[in-house]
Amino acid sequence: MYTTVNEDGVLNNYPTETKMYYAEYPAIWEQRKYVIQAVFASLIVATLVLVGFTVS
Repeated sequence: MYTTVNEDGVLNNYPTETKMYYAEYPAIWEQRKYVIQAVFASLIVATLVLVGFTVS
């Protein structure tokens, strides 16, 4: 923790900066998982839209 003190005696605390890292390209099994999630999300949205049209 990095701390400074101004002329009035007030402490200012600053957190230490985290180390930067780069994202990695998702593996094939992660990509398949994303596709399955997208299919289920699309089905849920389509169902909600159809129910909305049916009710109104």
